[in-house]
Amino acid sequence: MRRVLTTLAVLVAGILIPATGALTAPARATDSRPGSIGIRLLDAPTSEQENPRARIYIVDYLPLGAVIHRHIEVTNKSGSEARLTVYPGAASVENGTFNVAAGHTHNDLTTWISLSPDTLILPPGASAPVTATITVPRDASPGERYAGIWAETSSTVASQDTQDTQDKGIVEVNRVGVRVYLAVGPGGPPAPNFAIDSLTPERLPDGRPVLTAQVHNTGGRALDMSGELTLTEGPGGLNTRPFPAKLGTTLAPGQTEPVTVVLDSQLPDGPWKARIHLKSGLTEQSAQATVTFPRHPGTPAPVKTTSTASRNYLTGAIGIAVLLLAALAFTILRRNRRASRTRTTAES
Repeated sequence: MRRVLTTLAVLVAGILIPATGALTAPARATDSRPGSIGIRLLDAPTSEQENPRARIYIVDYLPLGAVIHRHIEVTNKSGSEARLTVYPGAASVENGTFNVAAGHTHNDLTTWISLSPDTLILPPGASAPVTATITVPRDASPGERYAGIWAETSSTVASQDTQDTQDKGIVEVNRVGVRVYLAVGPGGPPAPNFAIDSLTPERLPDGRPVLTAQVHNTGGRALDMSGELTLTEGPGGLNTRPFPAKLGTTLAPGQTEPVTVVLDSQLPDGPWKARIHLKSGLTEQSAQATVTFPRHPGTPAPVKTTSTASRNYLTGAIGIAVLLLAALAFTILRRNRRASRTRTTAES
């Protein structure tokens, strides 16, 4: 019996904390504008294959001392040969934005990343793979860190100085990159989660109504927010189509930032039942409130929301695994008791 329960526990642990070294490909491309450089991530952990963030960015959790390899493709989308430098650069998450540092700025994470090759010479239209190796020190402090893996090209552009009429060279630098969100530490990966604290109806100076959701990152991983807003039960029973949330809001653990939805200027003031649905990767939350948009720009008070739904696939997997373990243990115990009673009856 003890052996069976131990085996079940190991199987459940495999469901909850899948190996981070296994990969799946191909990943979705994140290319720069046409005519310059393109870059995309080629693989992602199999544990994150359903997570859209992990197919665009390097998103992972690693124990101390772990080593992983990720593969990136760089493309020369210009009409001439390009010499490219590939390197890691520091980044941070502040004020709702994933901020990249200038130049070759370093942080802890960039010192853990090595790239092979780190220099590429590509003809027009050609592509080449780059392997990124991330080695986590055994004495690293737990937490999440951020960086970018950059492909950069530079060229000298001649310009005419109007004061001394001499040609001077201006160095033009073009770089594109893939974000890296890496959490490290003992135990399993911290769960992502967030709360939608309030909705604030506002009016822009150009007359368009705006609804701002105040989002608090209550989990242990950074979030890249997306989603939509639907207005129902408006004046005369009006309902609206879904309005997309403004993209680009990134929150580190513990941070609170606004996510805005800009609406049509012809929209009646209300009142409306506003329902906003936001997500980051596989983590989703919905909230609603009754709002009325002001007639003029100003500083209206936020409206407290009511949570309508939440979705966290990691938490759901844990719950399902625990329930399965409990059900299997109960079935085995009942079967053993029944067998014991049968033996006792036979002996008597």
